Amino acid sequence: MEILKLIAPCKDYLWGGNRLREEYYKASSADKIAESWELSCHKDGESVIDNGAYKGKTLTEYLKANKAALGTACDRFEYFPVLIKLIDAKDNLSVQVHPNNDYAMRVEGEYGKTEMWYIVDCDEGAQLIYGFEKEISRDEFEQRIKSDTLLEVTNNVPVHKGDVFFIEAGTLHAIGKGILIAEIQQNSNTTYRVYDYGRVGADGKPRQLHINKAIEVTELCPPKYDTKPEGTPMAIEGGEKTLLRSCEYFNVNKIKADGTVKLTASEKSFNSVLVLDGSGKVGGMNARKGDSFFIPAGNGEYEISGSVEVIVTDMI
Repeated sequence: MEILKLIAPCKDYLWGGNRLREEYYKASSADKIAESWELSCHKDGESVIDNGAYKGKTLTEYLKANKAALGTACDRFEYFPVLIKLIDAKDNLSVQVHPNNDYAMRVEGEYGKTEMWYIVDCDEGAQLIYGFEKEISRDEFEQRIKSDTLLEVTNNVPVHKGDVFFIEAGTLHAIGKGILIAEIQQNSNTTYRVYDYGRVGADGKPRQLHINKAIEVTELCPPKYDTKPEGTPMAIEGGEKTLLRSCEYFNVNKIKADGTVKLTASEKSFNSVLVLDGSGKVGGMNARKGDSFFIPAGNGEYEISGSVEVIVTDMI
């Protein structure tokens, strides 16, 4: 089966910068690129195929014609299960929360969102918000949102390059300014914004908040977390492999190649390969920083070669 190179749709949200254009070769007519959706079958922005028989078609169109390319591990999902992004936060993102599957399907008609962040790079002293520093009541949560005192009770976490954050649905969170993230998430674009620093959108009006829904879905206890990868680095032929996070929705490994690493896309799952640094080849195709590839399930063995760092996502 043919390995697909993907073109990412880009988003110009007001908090974004231009590192994705300048360092990761992303193209957009907008003044800024906040996000590039590296693996997406979501209606709000779909990956486009850049090579082979399906060049110019969306990944969704390809998968409609080649359902087996998803793999048997995806049979339990109603539609394509994951969405992978690069996120450049030049400014603070809004404080927000995502609902779980039950709530999101009932209210929004799509999956909820559990996600994983890998800190690709960050400014010295950068921080993000991850839950609350202490347990609060729903009444207090609502009052702090309305009185603009929410940030007095949030858990502010310093970040470092290589950190991993697992953000379960229901966890209050916000990416802070000066952070570049690779995000692997459920295939959902449902976000409930609860605080946005008083900013206004392109229309000159305050950005919409979703207070009532957020109050219904937010977990109000401090989260348990560890910023280290789930696994320890393991030497493999041609490089090094580290399990970043495995959960019911995705399985994510970081691969550092310094030579040739052999991987396999079995009948069970597709592989997504996102190049974070360096250059080399993926499945025989030239690969550089910012490139994204879809390896169909059943492809079998393929190679990642050169001096390159990638994130590989599959389903288990």
